[in-house]
Amino acid sequence: MKISKLKLASGVVVAATASTANAQSSVTLYGIADAAITFSSKTASASGGNAGKSFAVADGGGGPSLFGMLGVEDLGSGLKAEFRLESGINVANGGFNSSNGNFFGRQAWVGLDGDFGAVKAGLQRSPFFIALYESDPRNYSGFASALLLYAENVAVTGAFNSNAVTYTSPKLAGFQGQAMLALGGSAGDFSAGRQWSGSLKYENGPLMMNAAIYDGNSGGTVQTPVPSTVAFEGRTMGAGYTFGSLTFKASFVNYKVAHSFNSNIYGGGVDFRLTPSVELNGGVWYTTDRDDTVNHSVLAAVGASYHLSPRTSLYAQIGTVNNHGAMRTGLSVTDTSLLRGTPGTSIGGDIGIRHSF
Repeated sequence: MKISKLKLASGVVVAATASTANAQSSVTLYGIADAAITFSSKTASASGGNAGKSFAVADGGGGPSLFGMLGVEDLGSGLKAEFRLESGINVANGGFNSSNGNFFGRQAWVGLDGDFGAVKAGLQRSPFFIALYESDPRNYSGFASALLLYAENVAVTGAFNSNAVTYTSPKLAGFQGQAMLALGGSAGDFSAGRQWSGSLKYENGPLMMNAAIYDGNSGGTVQTPVPSTVAFEGRTMGAGYTFGSLTFKASFVNYKVAHSFNSNIYGGGVDFRLTPSVELNGGVWYTTDRDDTVNHSVLAAVGASYHLSPRTSLYAQIGTVNNHGAMRTGLSVTDTSLLRGTPGTSIGGDIGIRHSF
């Protein structure tokens, strides 16, 4: 994402004994505005049936619209203090979106980064959520991607982790690890809302491999419109390999959700930079309920982006999903009428514009 920097302060002088040290501070303002027109051959009714076709304007067809601030201060000797505040916006109506009802509901953390790695405290992404993004061939698009399957299984749990502390190790021989502990904080019951996650990634030239785990309890003190402490266990393994402008990615993930499905998801796809201005990608995901294999679905989608400039692009996406048994895989995260699917086969798509600043 292309971002512009606004220098708020520099040359902070600290007088101590007979020496003087200079530290550089900056705050980066950044954001994305994304809007799309969506359509689908079916939408889910309140009873789970087919309510008919849909045609609508939606925020974030290619990815969420957002704005934020990233602050960095150089403390010297390779040590930096950092903070990030990030909120989602809905360009379709001017309201909140992808922020779970909070002003800075996407990210809000402060931390230290140095030769030892990085430590952060506050509202953050889990290592499990990040690992799934890294192995998604459609880069967590708002339409028909691994993000859709994530949201349908556990909503925003793991994407927005409140009261969290994370540690990211430095890279060593291509390996990098990350760990997170989110404290539920309920008086008399410290396990309520407790969440932990860990990941390990290996990168060597064109090869990327990762694995991650997530374990969370329900409850806790976090008050948000969409529960962010759904009790679930998550496991994933992913890989990617790049040949020039062509990247292959594949992943396996298991969502074992309390009082719901125990889903295995097998996915894979490609991303291809056809020209400097044109990018194509596609993916296929097969979901099956380990407890009852009658419940299964197949989701497939392709997308194309045309970059008018480094900051502005036009895009189009089309996908289809086929549901069997009680499985109700949808087509879109950002168009909520398409989040939950219907029995049988549905076809949909969107066209949109995306600008980053």
